[in-house]
Amino acid sequence: MTPGQPDKQRDKNMERRKKIIITIDGWSSCGKSTLAKQLAKELDYVYIDSGAMYRAITLYFLRNHVDWTKSAAVEKALANISLEFISNEKSGQAEIYLNGENVEYVIRDLVVAEKVSDVAAVKAVREFAVHQQQQMGKKKGIVMDGRDIGTVVFPKAELKIFMTADNAIRVERRFKELFVKNPNITLDEVKNNLEMRDYIDSHREVSPLRQAEDAIVLDNSHLTMKQQLDIAMDWVRERLH
Repeated sequence: MTPGQPDKQRDKNMERRKKIIITIDGWSSCGKSTLAKQLAKELDYVYIDSGAMYRAITLYFLRNHVDWTKSAAVEKALANISLEFISNEKSGQAEIYLNGENVEYVIRDLVVAEKVSDVAAVKAVREFAVHQQQQMGKKKGIVMDGRDIGTVVFPKAELKIFMTADNAIRVERRFKELFVKNPNITLDEVKNNLEMRDYIDSHREVSPLRQAEDAIVLDNSHLTMKQQLDIAMDWVRERLH
């Protein structure tokens, strides 16, 4: 490295050489996936949306009328599920495919959102998803968001972020996201859905949502997308040097 080279370029070179695992956990509609995508793009890492995996499994269960309270039915269904992330050349983002079908947008519907926490609480479902996630992370250089990534999936990750935000702000964010697809949705429906998901996520028997002891809390209630990225990138650089 030549003397006088800008600090930014030195950071870029360091980021390209060393690879770490970054986990982002937190409550629904806190902007976990937004930050994860930002970091993945900035670092040229692979972004893995663990929530999309559980949503895709839920979609399969709903489509095929799988009773997820019956272990035999769940095991049989999981044996027929193939999940993969394929990069969209236009957007530059990885999108999830369920048995060869791009379901990136279908899984965002409220009907899936209302059931995903129940499905994700099933032990066999979590074991199925966690195994796939851990395989994806073997080469490092990934950013993954979810509920138990820093506590269960990658407990030894170099950087763990736990995201939170004011409840009213979370409801408003989720409402704006869903209103585009369903103008008939109400704030009360969204609020009730988030409260239900929060309760199930934090009280389920298997891998409940909780902050890892070594995670850094990021409250983005009043942060812009650029501000939250700048904060997170400072944390990344600390671990790369």
